[in-house]
Amino acid sequence: MILFLTALFGFLAYRIMSPFFTAVAWAMVFSIIFYPIYAFIFRYVRIREVASVITIAIILVILIGPIAYLSNILITEMRAFLERMTPERIEDIKRYFEDLRSSLFFERIAPYVGGEGGPSEDMIMEGVRKAGRSLIEHLTITNVLSLFADFLFMIFTIFFLLRDGPMFLSKARDLMPFSEREKDRLATQVKDMIVSTVYGGTVVAIIQGLLGGVAYYFLGINSPVMWGVVISVMSFVPLVGTFSVWGPASVFLILTGNVMKGFALLLYGVLIISMVDNILRPLIIGSRTKMPTILILFSVLGGIKLFGMIGFIMGPLIMAVFLSVLDIFRHIEDVEGGQPGPDNQV
Repeated sequence: MILFLTALFGFLAYRIMSPFFTAVAWAMVFSIIFYPIYAFIFRYVRIREVASVITIAIILVILIGPIAYLSNILITEMRAFLERMTPERIEDIKRYFEDLRSSLFFERIAPYVGGEGGPSEDMIMEGVRKAGRSLIEHLTITNVLSLFADFLFMIFTIFFLLRDGPMFLSKARDLMPFSEREKDRLATQVKDMIVSTVYGGTVVAIIQGLLGGVAYYFLGINSPVMWGVVISVMSFVPLVGTFSVWGPASVFLILTGNVMKGFALLLYGVLIISMVDNILRPLIIGSRTKMPTILILFSVLGGIKLFGMIGFIMGPLIMAVFLSVLDIFRHIEDVEGGQPGPDNQV
């Protein structure tokens, strides 16, 4: 009976809180990122509410300014992109595909990728129209108001997470049915995953996006800010990463006759953009992340499908917690079965 009531009220609590999950998740991420700043401010003001308000003000200054600026540039670049999709431009694209299809290179790869047919003018225009309609649907008054409401809920939640963070963590520890040693191990593993996904992933993504946008700007590629944002987003995806953006762009430039620009972007991507990931991420993360790369990939993709953009962080974090709990239960079973656990082996 107790288990039934617990499950029932747990389900009801989930349904009550589900509309606010996105706002709460982003609030948790920003609280983790800016908690060191809050701790530094609290060291001097000694009033938690004041320190929380000052930290939120810093967050707003850091977020609203760049986001407003980037949004304005992105809208301008997307509008310019749609304006460039004239019938003449579409004919050029269609002619390019026809030339590519008749080349020796395409004849060799056609059996593997499928060489029949091609993008017609109607297909291209329909794709552009769908993209435009999707953008308009996401910019309706209802969606804008919903986004603003989520933003307010996020700020409200950040205030309490900063002010009462240690109390929340203490309550969460008390609810865990583990020993103090197992709680410490779980807390360490969760902290390591947070550092690797939030601090390591975010810093690397921002730097790679900036470097990619700068490269696109100096190479004269249209919409450098938009592509820089795309590079930042793809930086979170394991295996493919930023190569999925600058790699095809390099090939496209080479195939369209811009050989020097194509090879320049390719070398820049390999030697600069990718090296940031290979050098900076290990410096920030170290050996914290123990999950296999393929598992991180699936947790990122699954997290995006389930939670949206916040899934970049929540997916690997939830998977790490799940694996940590499984490891704790395995350790308990080994001890209860008379076998030494991993920590008890000599």
